Amino acid sequence: MKTIIRNELNKHLALEFEAAYKYMAMSHWFDLNDLPGFATWMQTQSDDEFTHARKIINHLLERDQQVVLPPIEQPGTEWPSPVAIVEEALAAERNVTASINDLYELAGKENDRAAQIMLQWFINEQVEEENVARAILGRLRLAGDNGVGLLMVDQEMSSGGVPGAMPDPGEAN
Repeated sequence: MKTIIRNELNKHLALEFEAAYKYMAMSHWFDLNDLPGFATWMQTQSDDEFTHARKIINHLLERDQQVVLPPIEQPGTEWPSPVAIVEEALAAERNVTASINDLYELAGKENDRAAQIMLQWFINEQVEEENVARAILGRLRLAGDNGVGLLMVDQEMSSGGVPGAMPDPGEAN
């Protein structure tokens, strides 16, 4: 593995850890604002981001490369609305997607097929992550400032019906 791709993968870890922290803080906000479905969804998103970071760390370690854990700033704790939170989460996902795409292109230029294969998983994952966030944002915008509508969307989230999530083809129906 060339130094450039190793360094860029280490830099990307910051985005994954920042998203994990941010989503954890968002989950807490939803909990404090009596929206348990959204809180659970954001906690799951946080867990997923830690898993994504671990996937990159494992890739580096499997290739006998140095892992450099980045410092992570404390995330915010206040948002004006659920819509603002999901908009921020979608923006974070788009930022991660752009970074993954850049890493994939760099791995191709360096003929690092192992990194490209690992990053292809992330490309597929980001398509789903952005799709889900857009779908939830759409539901929230439809609900508007109507408390009943917001509670209905939260209930949908509580029952595991995350809008926009694609069913796992490996799961039995």
